[in-house]
Amino acid sequence: MDMHTVVVGTSGTTAEDVVAVARHGARVELSAAAVEALAAARLIVDALAAKPEPVYGVSTGFGALASRHISPELRAQLQRNIVRSHAAGMGPRVEREVVRALMFLRLKTVASGHTGVRPEVAQTMADLLNAGITPVVHEYGSLGCSGDLAPLSHCALTLMGEGDAEGPDGAVRPAGELLAAHGITPVELREKEGLALLNGTDGMLGMLVMALADLKNLYTSADITAALSLEALLGTDKVLAPELHAIRPHPGQGVSADNMLRVLAGSGLTGHHQDDAPRVQDAYSVRCAPQVNGAGRDTLDHAAVVAGRELASSVDNPVVLPDGRVESNGNFHGAPVAYVLDFLAIVAADLGSICERRTDRLLDKNRSHGLPPFLADDAGVDSGLMIAQYTQAALVSEMKRLAVPASADSIPSSAMQEDHVSMGWSAARKLRTAVDNLTRIVAVELYAATRAVEIRAAQGLTPAPASQAAVDALRAAGAEGPGPDRFLAPDLAAADTFVREGRLVAAVEPVTGPLA
Repeated sequence: MDMHTVVVGTSGTTAEDVVAVARHGARVELSAAAVEALAAARLIVDALAAKPEPVYGVSTGFGALASRHISPELRAQLQRNIVRSHAAGMGPRVEREVVRALMFLRLKTVASGHTGVRPEVAQTMADLLNAGITPVVHEYGSLGCSGDLAPLSHCALTLMGEGDAEGPDGAVRPAGELLAAHGITPVELREKEGLALLNGTDGMLGMLVMALADLKNLYTSADITAALSLEALLGTDKVLAPELHAIRPHPGQGVSADNMLRVLAGSGLTGHHQDDAPRVQDAYSVRCAPQVNGAGRDTLDHAAVVAGRELASSVDNPVVLPDGRVESNGNFHGAPVAYVLDFLAIVAADLGSICERRTDRLLDKNRSHGLPPFLADDAGVDSGLMIAQYTQAALVSEMKRLAVPASADSIPSSAMQEDHVSMGWSAARKLRTAVDNLTRIVAVELYAATRAVEIRAAQGLTPAPASQAAVDALRAAGAEGPGPDRFLAPDLAAADTFVREGRLVAAVEPVTGPLA
């Protein structure tokens, strides 16, 4: 198999495949088993469609209108209508990577053979992804129940050659023009197919998978920045000893402590409490970094378990079962995904909070144990990093608002047929903002901590080799070191990119070995 091709089978997909398709443009192919399962399930749907008895989703209306039996001559129109009417999103466009994840994950469920969609519809979904055609999907329109309805409907509309989509060149054009330009024939939907294209948790799941990938990088980056701050504050690394964390065996805590200990190996800055008699212990933001970072890591692990289960799921209503039954169900409810999306926003906010507290400590001459005020070159004439911390504090405050759970809310819809919803899409959207903000918060701590470490080096104290590697790589990336005041925003932007792209972790690992 080509390393740039993801083969979609009948048994779900992996987080790595989602990221490959969504972010890196991996090609998609249907397996022979998937095509066979699609055809077999379609035979069942066609047989039910030919019977006089009504079957939900095949020969009836939808939602609160499910009691109406639809005659055969109107069923194709019904499928077109559900897509057109449900493509009712509003607000800003959703990011390209989110839409690609949404499309790929819907294809994953379709390929399971439990939806009754024809093989040619699934192939057209793959063709859209491979052509780089991305439907225009809007911010608002999903309540996280009965599927991410409006977002998925906008994707299905593009399959029909209607609505707007973005081409591989980034230009938005009528979908019909884009399909024609790439030799793709629009789909004419048949019984159940319109409904099957709309009824999934694919948007919230795609955003969860990508958030987990980003947060894994951020938690390792935060372990590194916490170690740098501990070092710059002349803290003790004794609190990172494995035997201390073994007696409170939360897995993530031990991992974070080990990461920090490896970053600090060989430091000439740690363990200087004896030089400062009033200080017996480091502040909580320094001493408890492994406990906070570690608890967040354990939350990521739990969320990854939930994501894995959902990636292995076939989410539709009704579903085609192997024994030939087509049964209604509630598997489209987004509660399992929504809960962990909200949980991740909570731990991200707390990680941002502890990062900011360490930054503030580095800048306060009364608590930094010999560092200049605000890490300024000539305090009073220079303001140093004073306002960088303001920016970081503003981001932390926003993170706390984003930590308010969306899944605790529910708002009835569809004439009270859909009377309890998950709000999982909303939880996912705010988590994306939280992840962006957390990246910036970690970047500000990194920028402050590396400057402080360099100031310590000028005082005659030698940083750890891994710390020095981080400093050198950050400076090479365009974030300058200590000196008189200058236009600071470009330095902070360079630090942000450095963290976001995983380059901080990459800079220290040649010294530390692989970090978890």
